[in-house]
Amino acid sequence: MTQSTKTHWNTIYQNKKTTEVSWFQAKPTISLELIAALGLEKSAAIIDIGGGDSLLVDFLLAEGYSNITVLDISEKAIARAKERIGNQAHKVQWIVSDVLDFMPKNSFDVWHDRAAFHFITSQSNIAKYMECCNNTLVANGTVLLGTFSKTGPKKCSGIPIVQYSEATLTSLFAPWFKKQSALHHVHQTPFETSQDFLFCSFKKQP
Repeated sequence: MTQSTKTHWNTIYQNKKTTEVSWFQAKPTISLELIAALGLEKSAAIIDIGGGDSLLVDFLLAEGYSNITVLDISEKAIARAKERIGNQAHKVQWIVSDVLDFMPKNSFDVWHDRAAFHFITSQSNIAKYMECCNNTLVANGTVLLGTFSKTGPKKCSGIPIVQYSEATLTSLFAPWFKKQSALHHVHQTPFETSQDFLFCSFKKQP
């Protein structure tokens, strides 16, 4: 993790409210639907990569999931999420880390990432991300990935990102993972602008 990257995100979460960032969702409907479609036990281990102070964890707790981990590079984001959740915060494992530095002690059934992966731009760091993802998931575990599509933004929060198509994501995740589904979703930001996302589901091969 670079200090400049960490500082960048801490500054954002310190100076902007939850509803003042472009990625805010009052309800993360697509993510919730993709997780529900897996038919998991409520005890399944789910990790939200770059979860920040996303409300996904709130909804997962409300639906009875009991083994949730949220990872984010910003301790400000994690602190804000914990404060929001209040007396249920102890039910979640909170990890402050860049995903590229993440050395998990446990395995997970689901790796969820909405809008973190596309910030990783170098081939070497993309390879590190893929290796961590593969090593962290159980056999037949699932990756749920949401990135900006080829018609989505080219920057987010002032930082260049990588746009993806279904084909490029599928190629990247092979041969460790097999694509299960793909869909486009137009996210309406709090600023009344639109962002085109691509969501893909990949299953880890035995």
